Amino acid sequence: PILALVAAFLFSAVAAHMAGLVGSANNPISGISVATVLLAAVLFAALGADRVGPTAVILVAAVVSCAAAIGSDNMQDLKAGALLGAAPHRQQVMQLTGVVAGALVLAPTLSLLQAAYGIGVTSAAHPHPLEAPQATLIAELTGAVFAGHVRWGMIGLGALFALCVAGIDLMLERRRSTWRAPVLAVAVGLYLPLDLSATIFAGGLVGALLARRSDEAGGRRGMLAAAGLITGEAVVGVVVAIPVVLFGDARVLALSGAAPSAALGLCGFAVVVALFWWLSGARAPGGGRG
Repeated sequence: PILALVAAFLFSAVAAHMAGLVGSANNPISGISVATVLLAAVLFAALGADRVGPTAVILVAAVVSCAAAIGSDNMQDLKAGALLGAAPHRQQVMQLTGVVAGALVLAPTLSLLQAAYGIGVTSAAHPHPLEAPQATLIAELTGAVFAGHVRWGMIGLGALFALCVAGIDLMLERRRSTWRAPVLAVAVGLYLPLDLSATIFAGGLVGALLARRSDEAGGRRGMLAAAGLITGEAVVGVVVAIPVVLFGDARVLALSGAAPSAALGLCGFAVVVALFWWLSGARAPGGGRG
C-alpha cells in the first residue's frame, strides 16, 4: 500500500502536469505503467515475495494507472472550466461523483465484455478476444521479472531509441515542421497490433487531408464528429455484448448471407470518410466545396 500510495502521488502529478501543458490525450500512462511494474516487480522479487508478488505488482500498477488517468482528466476538466468560467468547487464535486460512478460501472462492464468476447487471452470459448496489448505487455514483463529472465538489454535499447526519437522530434520542432515524431505516439504505434495501427494511420491521413482543405470551423466540426465516433463505438460495443451474453452466441446479431466482412469494412470506411468530408466542408480537388 505504501508503494502504491507514493507512486500514485508522484505519477499523478506528472500526468496532471502533462495534461496542463499539452492535453490529456498525451497522458503518458503507458510509460507510467511500465515504470511502475518494473519498480514494483524488482522490489518484490528482491524481498522474495515470489508467490504473491505478481498479484501485488498488478494491483500497484492498477492503482497508479488509475490515479494518473484521473489526475490528468481532472486537470484537463479544471483547465476547461477555468476558460469557461465554471465554479471550481462545483467541478470538484462532479469530479468526485464521476470517480465513484466510474468505479461502480467499470467492473460490471469489463465482466460483461469478458463474458461476451474475452479480453486479451485466446481460449476455446473466445478464439478472437478483444485486444489488450498494454495489459499483455505488463503481464509478460511482470512474469519475466519474477522468472528471472528479463531482457534488460532490450529495455535499455528501447530507452535509447526513445531518446533518439525525442531528439528527432525536437529537431522537427525547431525547424517548424508540420510533421512531428512524439515519443509517446511512436511507442504506442510500435506495440499496438498492426490492424489497430493501420486504422490509426489511415485516420491520420484522412485528418491531414481534410485539414488542408477545410477552414478552422470545419476542423472543429470534424474533431467533434471524430470524438463522437470513438465514444459511440465504445458504447455500441458494450450494448452489443448484452445479447451475446444472453443468448450465448457471438454471432447472434450476424446477418445471414452478408457480404465478406472485409468488403463491409471498406464500405463503412468510405462512408465515414465521406461523412467527415461533408462535415468539415472540405474543398473538392477541383477547387469547389466537397
